[in-house]
Amino acid sequence: MKIIAVIPARYHASRFPGKLMQKLGDTTLIAHTYKNVLATGLFSEVLVATDSDAIQSEIEKLGGLVFRSLKEHECGSDRIAEAVLNHHVDVVVNIQGDEPFLNQPSLKSLLKVFREDVDQQIDLASLMTPLREKEEIENPNNVKVIVDQQNCALYFSRSPIPYYRSTDLPQNYYKHLGVYAFRREALLHFSASKMTPLEQAEKIECIRYLEQGKKMKMVVTHQSAIGIDTPEDLKKAEHFLNNPS
Repeated sequence: MKIIAVIPARYHASRFPGKLMQKLGDTTLIAHTYKNVLATGLFSEVLVATDSDAIQSEIEKLGGLVFRSLKEHECGSDRIAEAVLNHHVDVVVNIQGDEPFLNQPSLKSLLKVFREDVDQQIDLASLMTPLREKEEIENPNNVKVIVDQQNCALYFSRSPIPYYRSTDLPQNYYKHLGVYAFRREALLHFSASKMTPLEQAEKIECIRYLEQGKKMKMVVTHQSAIGIDTPEDLKKAEHFLNNPS
């Protein structure tokens, strides 16, 4: 099974323009993410897909592979689909450029889904991590996910889901992390399709897969989950980098 990682790296992020070129420690955020993914040793190839001269130069200085997007894209999955269109691969792992702390055990658990899926029933898989703090649960930048009894995704939302009508029940919330693993065919089908109504409402691309009837397995991880969406998130990441325990 050939597995590659692609890091979609758009420069003009709406909430934090130019964030991937901001410094995290002594290096840029995109370089930190790239080096971390490469160091896992899990992938036949690690590719950065970007529309930016600055990001391309940053990765090439590290000796990394860059795919320069030729089209404008609405989402990261479309950018990745363009990058792998002529690649003969089985599974493509999408790792967001603003997720610098993903670790090898979490990624290995994600890839295990496909190695155990002998009948190829799973179209894609992703990571989720428990949310504990009320502020984090209510933050719309944290995408929440609910799953069925086999840990397959039922829905994603920026709102807190589920709604606990009874306060006597234990309350479990999960944050969706910005890493996916796709079968190549599911990714290309996604890219060839139009945005779906719920995806458009929530501005969450993975909802399109659910609206299309795709099966998406969620894998629980307890790693520190710091996605960089705002300047405040970058400060949190800096603190974590300097105080990892």
